Amino acid sequence: MLWVGGEGGMEAELVQREGIPYRSIPAAGVHGVGLSTLPKNLVTLMRGVRAALNVLREFKPDVMFFTGGYVAGPMAVAGWRVPSVLYVPDIEPGLALKALAWFADKITVTTPTSSAYFSRPERIVTTGYPLRGDLANWEKAAARAELGLNVDEPVLLVFGSSKGARSINNAVLAHLPELLERTQIVHLTGKLDYETVQNARNALGQNQLERYRVFDYVHEMGMALGAADLVISRAGASSLGEFPFFGLPALLVPYPYAWRYQKVNAEYMSERGAAQLVRDEDLPAQILPLVDDLLGDPQKLNEMRVAMKALSEPHAAEKIAAELLAFAKKR
Repeated sequence: MLWVGGEGGMEAELVQREGIPYRSIPAAGVHGVGLSTLPKNLVTLMRGVRAALNVLREFKPDVMFFTGGYVAGPMAVAGWRVPSVLYVPDIEPGLALKALAWFADKITVTTPTSSAYFSRPERIVTTGYPLRGDLANWEKAAARAELGLNVDEPVLLVFGSSKGARSINNAVLAHLPELLERTQIVHLTGKLDYETVQNARNALGQNQLERYRVFDYVHEMGMALGAADLVISRAGASSLGEFPFFGLPALLVPYPYAWRYQKVNAEYMSERGAAQLVRDEDLPAQILPLVDDLLGDPQKLNEMRVAMKALSEPHAAEKIAAELLAFAKKR
């Protein structure tokens, strides 16, 4: 196995830490960049194709696996004769994934509704969203004990992405005392807003402090998800896998600058009764009544929990691996 990433990409350290061989190639985007940047990026892409050809000559893969990203373009062009499998995390694929689909022999998707975005449905396999196995280690009681939270009171999880979500953070801070009267909170702020949220936390009384846990980032995401009764978050692709796995009802606030893709994800879960979609600009006014409505109605919350759990595909990673191995064995 060989992992190919972009030069200077953050994945290098993560992949190498897992003991997986790693190579990097030049890569750059061409969609949405300015005219002054485009020529330089096109040159970078051509360099990337040449580097990809060298990688393929040396490694001689039986099958290639793509999940998008700038690096996938040069590798797909250079390896067009090698069987390939594409994974589409979001329900609606972006332009890069649509382009890569022309090269793919098999397209694996998170939900069956993604099929509408591709031609040749015989190439498409619904697998679900692949998850780390260690998520299964966190049950509610153990997760709350690890966080020092009361096992018998509700817990609200708030987060945006690994970098945080400022509008969500600000909406929580604007109503923090009122929210803490209703629920315990686990707040993953991201690094940019961590100091601001910590300052707000330091101004709370002792009883409120005991009900509020603040982190800029947690490596054990299963702990945070496992402890919660309700989550407020963005609607990135991981929400299609992690929330169903834990049966976690959600208030989904699509990122306004990636509105289309996150909105489609959020609509998929809300239409199935597993979540409620909230527009980013509406969250400050709606956060309190929405939390009151759900945490104050155990039957409604449980119905959402059951609906979310029904969307779970816990064996997605194995299904994707099976597709890859099938091509490798043919070679």
